[in-house]
Amino acid sequence: MPKQRPRTRIQEKNRAAILDAALEVFSRHGFRGSTLDQIAQSAGLSKPNVLYYFSSKEAIHTALLSELLDDWLEPLRALDENADDPVDELMAYVSRKLDMSREMPRESRLFANEIVQGAPRIMGEITGSLRALVDEKAKVISTWADQGKIASYDPYHLIFSIWATTQQYADFDAQMRGILSPAGDEHLDDAARFLDGFYRAALTPH
Repeated sequence: MPKQRPRTRIQEKNRAAILDAALEVFSRHGFRGSTLDQIAQSAGLSKPNVLYYFSSKEAIHTALLSELLDDWLEPLRALDENADDPVDELMAYVSRKLDMSREMPRESRLFANEIVQGAPRIMGEITGSLRALVDEKAKVISTWADQGKIASYDPYHLIFSIWATTQQYADFDAQMRGILSPAGDEHLDDAARFLDGFYRAALTPH
Protein backbone atom coordinates (compact mmCIF):
# COMPACT_ATOMS: atom_id res chain seq x y z
CA MET A 1 0.00 0.00 0.00
CA PRO A 2 1.57 3.35 -1.02
CA LYS A 3 2.49 5.78 1.73
CA GLN A 4 0.25 8.80 2.17
CA ARG A 5 2.03 12.04 1.37
CA PRO A 6 2.41 14.36 4.34
CA ARG A 7 0.00 17.27 4.28
CA THR A 8 1.33 20.63 3.20
CA ARG A 9 1.15 23.62 5.52
CA ILE A 10 -1.85 24.97 3.58
CA GLN A 11 -3.61 21.60 3.82
CA GLU A 12 -2.99 21.43 7.56
CA LYS A 13 -4.28 24.98 7.96
CA ASN A 14 -7.43 24.30 5.94
CA ARG A 15 -8.12 21.02 7.72
CA ALA A 16 -7.75 22.71 11.10
CA ALA A 17 -10.06 25.54 9.97
CA ILE A 18 -12.69 23.03 8.89
CA LEU A 19 -12.53 21.12 12.17
CA ASP A 20 -12.71 24.30 14.25
CA ALA A 21 -15.66 25.59 12.22
CA ALA A 22 -17.39 22.22 12.47
CA LEU A 23 -16.88 22.14 16.22
CA GLU A 24 -18.65 25.49 16.50
CA VAL A 25 -21.50 24.45 14.19
CA PHE A 26 -22.03 20.97 15.66
CA SER A 27 -21.86 22.21 19.26
CA ARG A 28 -24.56 24.77 18.51
CA HIS A 29 -26.88 22.80 16.25
CA GLY A 30 -26.10 19.14 16.86
CA PHE A 31 -25.26 16.71 14.07
CA ARG A 32 -28.72 16.64 12.51
CA GLY A 33 -29.18 20.40 12.57
CA SER A 34 -25.82 21.14 10.97
CA THR A 35 -24.98 21.32 7.27
CA LEU A 36 -21.84 21.28 5.17
CA ASP A 37 -22.79 24.72 3.90
CA GLN A 38 -22.75 26.09 7.45
CA ILE A 39 -19.36 24.50 8.13
CA ALA A 40 -17.89 25.79 4.87
CA GLN A 41 -19.15 29.31 5.52
CA SER A 42 -17.81 29.31 9.07
CA ALA A 43 -14.44 27.99 7.86
CA GLY A 44 -14.25 30.60 5.08
CA LEU A 45 -13.95 27.90 2.43
CA SER A 46 -16.12 26.67 -0.42
CA LYS A 47 -18.19 23.53 0.04
CA PRO A 48 -16.17 21.66 -2.67
CA ASN A 49 -13.00 22.64 -0.80
CA VAL A 50 -14.40 21.18 2.43
CA LEU A 51 -15.28 17.97 0.56
CA TYR A 52 -11.69 17.76 -0.70
CA TYR A 53 -10.59 17.20 2.91
CA PHE A 54 -13.58 15.26 4.24
CA SER A 55 -15.93 13.07 2.22
CA SER A 56 -19.06 14.00 4.18
CA LYS A 57 -20.53 15.79 7.18
CA GLU A 58 -20.37 12.49 9.06
CA ALA A 59 -16.64 12.14 8.29
CA ILE A 60 -15.98 15.55 9.85
CA HIS A 61 -18.10 14.71 12.89
CA THR A 62 -16.35 11.37 13.36
CA ALA A 63 -12.91 13.01 13.13
CA LEU A 64 -13.90 15.55 15.78
CA LEU A 65 -15.32 12.92 18.13
CA SER A 66 -12.24 10.73 17.74
CA GLU A 67 -9.90 13.57 18.71
CA LEU A 68 -12.23 14.70 21.48
CA LEU A 69 -12.51 11.31 23.15
CA ASP A 70 -8.76 11.03 23.46
CA ASP A 71 -8.50 14.44 25.15
CA TRP A 72 -11.67 13.99 27.17
CA LEU A 73 -10.56 10.76 28.83
CA GLU A 74 -7.02 11.86 29.64
CA PRO A 75 -7.86 13.11 33.18
CA LEU A 76 -9.48 9.76 34.04
CA ARG A 77 -6.53 7.86 32.59
CA ALA A 78 -4.25 9.98 34.78
CA LEU A 79 -6.00 8.90 38.00
CA ASP A 80 -3.07 7.32 39.83
CA GLU A 81 -3.73 4.19 41.89
CA ASN A 82 -0.46 4.82 43.77
CA ALA A 83 -1.38 8.37 44.82
CA ASP A 84 -0.26 9.30 48.35
CA ASP A 85 -3.69 10.76 49.16
CA PRO A 86 -6.60 9.27 47.17
CA VAL A 87 -8.96 12.04 48.29
CA ASP A 88 -6.59 14.66 46.86
CA GLU A 89 -6.20 12.55 43.72
CA LEU A 90 -9.96 12.43 43.18
CA MET A 91 -10.26 16.14 43.92
CA ALA A 92 -7.63 16.82 41.23
CA TYR A 93 -9.79 14.83 38.83
CA VAL A 94 -12.89 16.87 39.74
CA SER A 95 -10.90 20.08 39.30
CA ARG A 96 -9.55 19.06 35.89
CA LYS A 97 -13.01 18.08 34.65
CA LEU A 98 -14.38 21.47 35.69
CA ASP A 99 -11.41 23.18 34.02
CA MET A 100 -12.27 21.34 30.81
CA SER A 101 -15.84 22.64 31.00
CA ARG A 102 -14.37 26.13 31.33
CA GLU A 103 -11.77 25.73 28.59
CA MET A 104 -13.54 23.36 26.19
CA PRO A 105 -17.30 24.06 26.35
CA ARG A 106 -17.84 23.42 22.63
CA GLU A 107 -16.18 20.01 22.88
CA SER A 108 -18.35 19.11 25.87
CA ARG A 109 -21.53 20.09 24.04
CA LEU A 110 -20.43 18.17 20.94
CA PHE A 111 -20.04 15.03 23.05
CA ALA A 112 -23.33 15.64 24.90
CA ASN A 113 -25.21 16.06 21.60
CA GLU A 114 -23.81 12.78 20.34
CA ILE A 115 -24.87 10.95 23.51
CA VAL A 116 -28.37 12.47 23.47
CA GLN A 117 -28.81 11.11 19.94
CA GLY A 118 -27.94 7.60 21.13
CA ALA A 119 -24.19 7.76 20.39
CA PRO A 120 -24.57 6.36 16.83
CA ARG A 121 -21.01 7.27 15.85
CA ILE A 122 -19.14 6.37 19.06
CA MET A 123 -21.11 3.54 20.68
CA GLY A 124 -18.26 1.20 19.80
CA GLU A 125 -15.83 3.32 21.79
CA ILE A 126 -18.28 3.66 24.69
CA THR A 127 -18.80 -0.10 25.03
CA GLY A 128 -15.14 -0.77 24.24
CA SER A 129 -12.28 1.49 25.31
CA LEU A 130 -14.36 3.84 27.50
CA ARG A 131 -16.01 1.00 29.38
CA ALA A 132 -12.64 -0.70 29.90
CA LEU A 133 -11.14 2.51 31.27
CA VAL A 134 -14.07 3.12 33.64
CA ASP A 135 -13.89 -0.52 34.81
CA GLU A 136 -10.17 -0.08 35.51
CA LYS A 137 -10.59 3.13 37.50
CA ALA A 138 -13.66 1.80 39.35
CA LYS A 139 -11.45 -1.00 40.67
CA VAL A 140 -8.90 1.58 41.82
CA ILE A 141 -11.58 3.55 43.67
CA SER A 142 -12.98 0.35 45.24
CA THR A 143 -9.50 -0.63 46.42
CA TRP A 144 -9.03 2.78 48.06
CA ALA A 145 -12.38 2.36 49.82
CA ASP A 146 -11.49 -1.18 50.96
CA GLN A 147 -8.23 0.18 52.38
CA GLY A 148 -10.14 2.86 54.31
CA LYS A 149 -8.48 5.68 52.38
CA ILE A 150 -11.76 7.11 51.07
CA ALA A 151 -15.41 6.74 52.05
CA SER A 152 -17.15 3.84 50.36
CA TYR A 153 -19.45 4.56 47.39
CA ASP A 154 -20.41 2.74 44.24
CA PRO A 155 -17.36 3.70 42.13
CA TYR A 156 -19.25 3.84 38.84
CA HIS A 157 -21.88 6.22 40.14
CA LEU A 158 -19.17 8.32 41.80
CA ILE A 159 -17.50 8.72 38.39
CA PHE A 160 -20.85 9.47 36.74
CA SER A 161 -21.66 12.09 39.39
CA ILE A 162 -18.32 13.83 38.77
CA TRP A 163 -19.08 13.92 35.05
CA ALA A 164 -22.55 15.31 35.74
CA THR A 165 -21.55 18.01 38.22
CA THR A 166 -18.64 19.31 36.14
CA GLN A 167 -19.89 19.04 32.55
CA GLN A 168 -23.16 20.71 33.60
CA TYR A 169 -21.31 24.04 33.49
CA ALA A 170 -20.50 23.60 29.80
CA ASP A 171 -23.53 21.72 28.51
CA PHE A 172 -26.05 23.95 30.32
CA ASP A 173 -24.05 27.17 30.24
CA ALA A 174 -27.05 29.26 29.15
CA GLN A 175 -29.09 27.97 32.08
CA MET A 176 -26.31 28.67 34.59
CA ARG A 177 -25.81 32.18 33.26
CA GLY A 178 -29.56 32.84 33.09
CA ILE A 179 -29.98 31.99 36.76
CA LEU A 180 -26.75 33.42 38.17
CA SER A 181 -26.17 36.40 35.82
CA PRO A 182 -22.37 36.33 36.27
CA ALA A 183 -20.36 39.27 34.92
CA GLY A 184 -17.79 36.84 33.54
CA ASP A 185 -16.80 33.35 34.64
CA GLU A 186 -16.78 33.92 38.39
CA HIS A 187 -19.58 31.36 38.77
CA LEU A 188 -17.04 28.74 37.68
CA ASP A 189 -14.70 29.84 40.47
CA ASP A 190 -17.64 29.49 42.88
CA ALA A 191 -18.38 26.07 41.40
CA ALA A 192 -14.77 24.99 41.93
CA ARG A 193 -14.94 25.94 45.61
CA PHE A 194 -18.32 24.27 46.05
CA LEU A 195 -17.33 21.02 44.32
CA ASP A 196 -14.06 20.81 46.25
CA GLY A 197 -15.89 21.17 49.57
CA PHE A 198 -18.74 18.88 48.52
CA TYR A 199 -16.67 15.98 47.25
CA ARG A 200 -13.91 16.34 49.86
CA ALA A 201 -16.50 16.10 52.67
CA ALA A 202 -18.17 13.13 50.98
CA LEU A 203 -14.95 11.24 50.22
CA THR A 204 -12.99 11.78 53.44
CA PRO A 205 -13.40 8.65 55.57
CA HIS A 206 -15.10 9.23 58.92
